[in-house]
Amino acid sequence: MKKKLAGRKNLIIILADQLRRQALACYGDPNVSTPNIDRLAAKGVRFNAACSTYPVCVPFRFSLMTGEYGHARNVPTIDWQMDPGERSLADPFNEAGYHTVYLGKWHLDGIPYPHFDVPVPRERQARWQKWYGFELCNNHFNSFYFEDDDPEKKLIEGYQTDGFFDLTIHHLAEKRPKDKPFCCLLSVEPPHFPYEAPEEDIARWRDRELILPATFQQRENYFCPESTWDPPIEADVNDRLRRLRIYYAMIENLDRNVGKLLDWLDHEGLAENTIVSLIADHGEMGGAHGFPTAMKESSFEEAIAIPFIVCDPSVAQTKVIDDVLCTEDFFPTFCGIAGVKVPAGLPGLDCSPLIRGESRGLERESVLIEMVEERRPKGTFYGHSMRGLRGPRYKYTVLRGPQGGVYSPGHIAPWQLFDREKDSLEQRNLLLDPEQDTAELAQRLHCELVEKLEAANDGEWIKGCALPFA
Repeated sequence: MKKKLAGRKNLIIILADQLRRQALACYGDPNVSTPNIDRLAAKGVRFNAACSTYPVCVPFRFSLMTGEYGHARNVPTIDWQMDPGERSLADPFNEAGYHTVYLGKWHLDGIPYPHFDVPVPRERQARWQKWYGFELCNNHFNSFYFEDDDPEKKLIEGYQTDGFFDLTIHHLAEKRPKDKPFCCLLSVEPPHFPYEAPEEDIARWRDRELILPATFQQRENYFCPESTWDPPIEADVNDRLRRLRIYYAMIENLDRNVGKLLDWLDHEGLAENTIVSLIADHGEMGGAHGFPTAMKESSFEEAIAIPFIVCDPSVAQTKVIDDVLCTEDFFPTFCGIAGVKVPAGLPGLDCSPLIRGESRGLERESVLIEMVEERRPKGTFYGHSMRGLRGPRYKYTVLRGPQGGVYSPGHIAPWQLFDREKDSLEQRNLLLDPEQDTAELAQRLHCELVEKLEAANDGEWIKGCALPFA
């Protein structure tokens, strides 16, 4: 039986934590098998260059939820509470008559470590009508959620990804109002560490040979800041490889659950009127450039490259899009693809005309990437701040240092320049190893960065930085 509401599209957004774009088969990973995510991409639109503007959990989620840049609110990397007065992604869908439901990790209430097992108050749930959420868990076999304003902690049986996909299907099947379209955001922590997955998934990966990038375990010959937090300790390269295998096992578990959801939509007759999208908040380094497996707060592609797949059954032509997107594009694009009014004044672009084939490309070429300065006296996650451009060919970054070493307090200087057309793994920093005409290119990109920062009300950050090769 068809359950289509004329002219009203349902929307399901699957948000996976720490899922780098390069780790999916449809994006070219030679190790993993993700047939259901591949099926979603094959029937829809796959963006090849979606970027996490600020590649850490909290600031990405703030920008997804509000459409604003992290620097606009001085959002630090972690342990930060969003103002409940912020206009959220739920609001335009509520106003359009949708049933809105949020499930899973929130990470916008600033609940301090390790007291995560307390509810997010109803007034700080950003007006999602139905709530099955938690602030943070990081324990995939002992996960929980709170429903609406009920203070009772409810346990997820088994593995988190399995449980929250089951809960999503149960709510959409049994509890949603059937006379309204729905907007559902499902946020699961895996493949974010800890590195754990069901035994049936891990068993397929135990001792399997991996095809690794040339940057694996290869330190750069210039200063690259690391986290000031303590990521999971890796004893040696074998321990790092073990974690990479489990990371792939978590991704294959996610893929199986995506398939379960897609099959349920087909069975219920909802597939033809439901848009399904897969995104991630950021990637992880996975040992590339010698960084710890779990690290993500970096300008390297392993950290900022995220999947963005949109399967809209009303769009007949499947396509791959190479335009560069940023986090701030998601809010207006999700409104646009559902036919919901896009709020005015947002810095991101509504890419729905591109998805529907009504536009050949975005007028904008490059997007901002950033790490915002930690200003709290006891902030311990990331010390340096960074701003940069990610374009279709070049990536250019500027780094500001907080303390000691190469980048002392307040010291700011051009940091990286990569020609990704010639150097997709970002192994050759052209600021250190220039080619002919590099100086002219670097100065042009620097001026473009200054212009973009000024347009984003962030021009003060880069003042005092000399032009490269000046």
